Amino acid sequence: MDTRFPSLQFDDGKADDALRTIGEVAKALGLKQHVLRYWEQQFPMLEPLKRSGGRRYYRPADIRLVQAIDAMVNGQGFTIKGAKQALEKGEMPAMQSEAAGAVSPSAAADILPQLRQIRARLATALAQ
Repeated sequence: MDTRFPSLQFDDGKADDALRTIGEVAKALGLKQHVLRYWEQQFPMLEPLKRSGGRRYYRPADIRLVQAIDAMVNGQGFTIKGAKQALEKGEMPAMQSEAAGAVSPSAAADILPQLRQIRARLATALAQ
């Protein structure tokens, strides 16, 4: 299992490895359904199961791939072509941790006086 992408939280009571509809995946990722359908055309490796009537069902691996595409296209500024090339080479983007830019409390305490001094200088400069 690829742990670079955290499991999406679905609030439907289904098991984590359950199949998901395009609507469920789109909602969980904050995307429109037509975007997922477009990505299916552009990224041949994205092949959710299709049942009778063309209804799509995304497996956990499909969802992780959609997360990777979303991270590259919407998060890192890749073009569709660039993201496709990266995925074809087996390159998966690393998900940035929410705490990646976090500062430890001790480091914040060390920097806080400097930041206050800079703010005071800026206020003085703007007042002149």
